Amino acid sequence: MALKVYNTMTRRKEEFTPQEPGSVRMYACGVTVYDFSHIGHARAMVVFDVIQRYFKYSGYNVTFVRNHTDIDDKIINRANEEGVAYNEISERFIKEFDADMHALGIEEPTHTPKATEHIDEMIEMVATLIDKGHAYAVEGDVYFDVSSFSQYGKLSGKDTESLQSGARIDVDERKKSPLDFALWKASKENEPYWECPWGKGRPGWHIECSAMSKKYLGNTFDIHGGGMDLIFPHHENEIAQAECASGKEFARYWLHNGFVNIDKEKMSKSLKNFLTIREVLGTYHPETIRLFLLSNHYRSPVDFSEQNLAEAKAGLDRLYTLLKDLQNDSLFSEAADISEEEKAASAEVTAFPDKFKEAMDDDFNTAAAIGHMYALTRTLNSLIDRKKKDSSCTLSKKLAQQAKAIFADAGTVLGLFQEAPDNYFGRQKRDGLASHGISEDEIEKLIAERQDAKKAKDWGRADAIRDSLTEKGVLLKDTPQGTEWSFKDK
Repeated sequence: MALKVYNTMTRRKEEFTPQEPGSVRMYACGVTVYDFSHIGHARAMVVFDVIQRYFKYSGYNVTFVRNHTDIDDKIINRANEEGVAYNEISERFIKEFDADMHALGIEEPTHTPKATEHIDEMIEMVATLIDKGHAYAVEGDVYFDVSSFSQYGKLSGKDTESLQSGARIDVDERKKSPLDFALWKASKENEPYWECPWGKGRPGWHIECSAMSKKYLGNTFDIHGGGMDLIFPHHENEIAQAECASGKEFARYWLHNGFVNIDKEKMSKSLKNFLTIREVLGTYHPETIRLFLLSNHYRSPVDFSEQNLAEAKAGLDRLYTLLKDLQNDSLFSEAADISEEEKAASAEVTAFPDKFKEAMDDDFNTAAAIGHMYALTRTLNSLIDRKKKDSSCTLSKKLAQQAKAIFADAGTVLGLFQEAPDNYFGRQKRDGLASHGISEDEIEKLIAERQDAKKAKDWGRADAIRDSLTEKGVLLKDTPQGTEWSFKDK
């Protein structure tokens, strides 16, 4: 099956054919760096991280660009509030953003350009648009003339007549049309500025992505992506200015991820349900967040709730438990006789890569890919649990090796299983010890006392110890290898 992607421009799935065989050139909009990034940003970053990972996994040479908007009204306003230079704000929050991306396991794009480092490219594009009759200057500002581009609205499906009727004509009387948007803004008092043919000023928001994508990817490139909220007006305006400047198609495929809701409500500061990535990372393992965000198709909305995160954590625990068992050599042997159950499981392991690829080739359907991963996990856990209960059962090392390899490949694409299982569970225990106010020595001591009580057939004492640990959030599990303990999910 060839890779198919849903193209927002055509509103249908299309077979992906890169402009240059074997190479993918891709641009995704970054963030405006005036504050900590939120969980909605995390979704976009994880989605396009997985897309670039899958292209690499599939053998493509990927050039991926994600920008930083480091000059903007919001940045200037915050700088004025704090009494500092605008670039002190932008550099501070670029560092914070990078820290969040590192924690989430986001691979570094090929290029992460800053708007302020590409002012010359923007001025050149604005000048070209003026020369071609697609833009006009007025009192130091430069506006794009929407009426000069007959295809305006082709991405969003909006038509200029309906947009005109809904627009406020008194927004700026200097504009030819209320739909015209700023390419360049004359500087106000105490604002940063750059010299240009139209006077001192700074770029508009939309022009930066068109100029920077051209520099790193050319006039036409393969994929442009971002959140659905960027379709209009940002991406619509990017298309207009880029295609009018170059006379060529801008991006060949447009991919947009769905929104993140908080407990079924749209996330917003006014509703006080606004969650930063930093806040969420303080509560959940980064891979739990990734698994949660990838458990729905990227174009669908996701509902961020404690229940859904708890389910993602439980799923990740099961996956890491399996990986830990697969590394346990005592459970596997060079078995000569392989049971029918293991033969069936081995066939499922062998079939998994094709199922995973089929899911990912269907518009990067991570939800289906993860579903196949869970199904295989249930099969393998059933075999391993039987082995733990009955030592006479045999499991082959070949099965363990094959399973480890296919989970490693899937993890490379999804950004999961990036730490050793012992470290994963060790981190959970350390976090749990701190949050539950109990020490590991205390737990182990009580487990030993419970074992002594059970040997003495003092069942009441044994149950009382279990109950006391349960009250402290510690769960016990008796296995043939001994008693294991973990913390209850929140």
